[in-house]
Amino acid sequence: MSYGVKLLMGFIGTALLCLFVGGLSESISSGFAGFSGGLPFMVIAIIVCGMAIYDFWDECVRKKK
Repeated sequence: MSYGVKLLMGFIGTALLCLFVGGLSESISSGFAGFSGGLPFMVIAIIVCGMAIYDFWDECVRKKK
């Protein structure tokens, strides 16, 4: 796979994952659980998105093979 395709697909995949998890977290926090009930999931979602962004950077941006 060429570097450009790998970079583009990695970015799209990471962005979709972060949008989905962020939207789910926002929905839980503003919906049935309230802010205090949704706070633990929000913290987990932020950590998961951070790890996904780091993995995108590590696999797609840093490695230029």
